[in-house]
Amino acid sequence: MRSFRRHRLLVPVLLCALAVLAARPTAAPEEPGSGADTSLSAEVARLYEEAAVATQQYEAGREEAEKQRSEAQRAEALLDAQRRHISALQEDLGRIARAQYRTSGGLPVAAHMILADSPDGLMRGQHAFSQAHLAVNNAITKNQRAEARLAADEAKAADQWQALERRNTQLAALKADIEQTLEAARSRLQGEADAAVAAGACRGAVRLDQPDTGFSDGEWVAPVETYELSASYGSGGARWSSRHTGQDFAVPIGTAVRAVGAGRVVKVSCGGPFGMEIVLKHAGGYYTQYAHLASLAVDQGERVSPGQWIGQSGTTGNSTGPHLHFEARVTPETGSAVNPVSWLAARGVSL
Repeated sequence: MRSFRRHRLLVPVLLCALAVLAARPTAAPEEPGSGADTSLSAEVARLYEEAAVATQQYEAGREEAEKQRSEAQRAEALLDAQRRHISALQEDLGRIARAQYRTSGGLPVAAHMILADSPDGLMRGQHAFSQAHLAVNNAITKNQRAEARLAADEAKAADQWQALERRNTQLAALKADIEQTLEAARSRLQGEADAAVAAGACRGAVRLDQPDTGFSDGEWVAPVETYELSASYGSGGARWSSRHTGQDFAVPIGTAVRAVGAGRVVKVSCGGPFGMEIVLKHAGGYYTQYAHLASLAVDQGERVSPGQWIGQSGTTGNSTGPHLHFEARVTPETGSAVNPVSWLAARGVSL
């Protein structure tokens, strides 16, 4: 009986599902908005997180390598001191030999003992011989010990330098692997973004697993966390029909783009000179635009909080290279831009 009831319930469920599917716009798997696009955008975001962890490991390794370098340099300084000490011991041996020659009148101490003409002379010669023999033996022993320590320390220093070289090689390989993996993912992400822009159809929002921003609704932040400023507001050039209407942030493809403040998404579009773009409306009647994106993480009408990831940077539309084009506006449309640097500065964000 339980099996029969399950089959009876399954019929209306299937009918409801078919109705929902019929109401949704159809899209082939290869079209923009597919699951493959979403997973790639999320993969790039994940790779950036892994790169951040690997960068911390790289920095920790670099600091450890610097400690190793300092230890190796101290070992070298010690070796230099030991070499000077051995040189001084060898000088002492030379002085002892020269002193024996002078005090013996040019004859060895043993010869003076043989030629002694009295017991007192023989005793003095024997004492002198013992003292000279002890001094020579002590000097030779010191020299041998110093040379043995020097050889051991030289071997230790060589091991330290080799370990340092191995660490540097490992760190360089780690960094190269991160960059290579990231670059491949960025290239794929940008290729799919270009295809979406060419088709004039935005891909669906990619719900990225982003960290807790920790910002309150009244706070303001920069649109990207790490950046270099490039083309500024009002600058001229052949790339624009008039003056540049925003502030460009030079960042790699796939960099997380943040909402500068609390607001609502009033525009999500693809195609045109800005490529993939998002426009937010903020309190006070101002709007902000984020253009040339490679992926979108929000839908039109959605509310966003300060620092929330709303997309990933790219180079779609009329763009000469990877960057984020950011504008502050008094309307949602182009042509109403104000200086975004001073606009953010008035809200406590210094670029």
